[in-house]
Amino acid sequence: MINHGLKILLLVLLPGIAGLAMAGDSLLPSIPEAQQRFSETQGCVEPTDDMRKNHMEYILHQRDATVHEGIRTKQHSLVECINCHVSDAPNAPRVSSEEHFCSSCHSYAAVKIDCFQCHADRPVDTEHKHSLLDGLNGHRVTSGGKPAQLTTGDMQVLMTGDKAQ
Repeated sequence: MINHGLKILLLVLLPGIAGLAMAGDSLLPSIPEAQQRFSETQGCVEPTDDMRKNHMEYILHQRDATVHEGIRTKQHSLVECINCHVSDAPNAPRVSSEEHFCSSCHSYAAVKIDCFQCHADRPVDTEHKHSLLDGLNGHRVTSGGKPAQLTTGDMQVLMTGDKAQ
């Protein structure tokens, strides 16, 4: 025979457990749909499960290649992530909102992101020409889709601000 205290405990807990079971997926973050696709056959630059687990590794590797080696490509660029996954509408959520693509998961996982202390949290014009590059597009890719190497002329512009002769 079940004692009286256990009966009361079950009566108190069962509605909560039933509510959790009915909530199902609503306990998981609501992730906004991407605004663009990487290609006609591929939605993102990497498979979805891989990106969920390893996106930070890709972004850090891209950062190192860009900052330390001067190599800029689109594939794992934070700018390109934002351009695909965040709406460019004037009222689009900012990173401080849980509706923002990045914040939707990072808030759920209680992970603090500091990318947007320097980087834009909304799409930017991909044809933007950085003033230090004097008209060169910062995201350069060769026709074969492989990363382009900076030329000697490009390096001269970056180092001195003068165009190569």
